[in-house]
Amino acid sequence: MANECIPFYEPGRRITCHATAGVTGKRFVAISANRQSDGNFSVAHATAAGAVFGVAAYDAATGEKLGVLRGSGFVVPVTAGGTIAAGARVEVGSNGQAVTLASGIAVGIAMTGATSGNDAIIALL
Repeated sequence: MANECIPFYEPGRRITCHATAGVTGKRFVAISANRQSDGNFSVAHATAAGAVFGVAAYDAATGEKLGVLRGSGFVVPVTAGGTIAAGARVEVGSNGQAVTLASGIAVGIAMTGATSGNDAIIALL
């Protein structure tokens, strides 16, 4: 068949990635470079107010592999970068942390309230 679209990952919600910088688990990550020669996508902490690829499942040093949880339907703990109220929409703050939506891209909804440095339970959008 010509022009057949064959998914790289299905359903593509738990993906092994390559850290291009140190990554802390329970923080938002974004694509940071081209795909690696082994087929893994390259990620680093997402930038403040930016788009996300998913949430790091655990810590990884530069050059290590890590699991990334992604997609609507996941409810995961994400480290809060400030006080977040239950029910608030969240965006990415500094170092991939979750903060209350201000002017960035909504990436989730807080299912619980949280204070800075603690886990916020986030339903990913």
